[in-house]
Amino acid sequence: MNVLLCPLADPGYRYSSIAVGLELRRRGHAVRILEPAPGLPPITPPDLDPCLVHDLVDPRTFRVGRWFLHGLPQFQAVVRAARETRAEVLVTSLLCHGALLAAEFLDLPVVVLGLAAHLWPYQAQLPGEPAGPELQREWRLGETGKAYQQAREAAELPPRDDRAPQAVLSGSALLLRGDPAFEEPGAVLPDGIRHVGPCWWEPAAPPSELGEIDERIRRVGKPVVYVHLGRSFGGTSLWPWLNETFRDGPFQAVVELGRSGAAQPDQGTDILVVRKPWMSPLVDRADVVLTNATTSPVLAALLGGRPLLVAPAGGEQLVLGEACVRAGLALRLPTAGGSGSGADGAESQHAGAVSGRGGGSELIAAVLADRSIADRVRQVGERLRQSKSEAVAADAVEAAC
Repeated sequence: MNVLLCPLADPGYRYSSIAVGLELRRRGHAVRILEPAPGLPPITPPDLDPCLVHDLVDPRTFRVGRWFLHGLPQFQAVVRAARETRAEVLVTSLLCHGALLAAEFLDLPVVVLGLAAHLWPYQAQLPGEPAGPELQREWRLGETGKAYQQAREAAELPPRDDRAPQAVLSGSALLLRGDPAFEEPGAVLPDGIRHVGPCWWEPAAPPSELGEIDERIRRVGKPVVYVHLGRSFGGTSLWPWLNETFRDGPFQAVVELGRSGAAQPDQGTDILVVRKPWMSPLVDRADVVLTNATTSPVLAALLGGRPLLVAPAGGEQLVLGEACVRAGLALRLPTAGGSGSGADGAESQHAGAVSGRGGGSELIAAVLADRSIADRVRQVGERLRQSKSEAVAADAVEAAC
């Protein structure tokens, strides 16, 4: 079986495809992976053969921050690569519409690797659920579908009369990388969508870089909070909170910039800023993980058995952040002014419950002392570790082909 991995280029999307590709390669299949756009580090394990992306006008074509803008060049690049590799099945990322269209154009099955939680509507309205969350799920699906339709028109493919747009965007199968605990109680996922687990892979951390980090941690001599920043969606930056919390406090922070903007640490704060293509070794060195609630740092925390503080700002973060609090895995960081504004009603309620716990150091201490959170993290983390996710995802790819 010839498999073409054509994920979005950002690590949080590319790495899960690599995990599945390595399992497919272990089973004897021929696996190729699209190389990142020019200017990105080509992080590809030697066991996978690269397929270079040629003639991209915009090097950001496969970056997730531009997912709604580049459907046509994605489509063109994947069609060329699939023909070159004689692909029999594609594996792509949620929001990579060009790969979905290429699969249809070439009459190929396509398996989509999703995020930790389902972002679109469930199979039916949940009994007693307020209309707000369901309407938000419908809105997200509608906005995603608009971008897909625009890419479809740009690719000059004939219109489709799809009564189930979710099915179109899910490909042959949509594999969620989290756990059912992230879904609303009683939720039933639509057909073709299921949780498989984390599909975890990341490059090895160089010992020299870890040694420098360890030296800094030892020199400061305080318990570590690993902070993984995501997009702020134009909202309030976490840097004022970080500077206040880690100035003369009982904790130190290792802050991964991720896809966020420039670092803004004040002088004299116990903050080490990094930008690394791996996070598990840093989670292992931490007592707590603070994240905007994107999939990769949430999964890294749970796989490492670390409790979470979440500070969602927009997009996927709002869904997964609320899910972590609802599932008893996290406390929510108060937003500016401690009001919890900017999220839906349920998130605001959770934020209000947390905001009375005091300042940043008190909140960190509270999540560390909360035995119920520790127990839930242990339970869900163990399920994720035992999920055999790469094997289950590889089974789905084989079945689709």
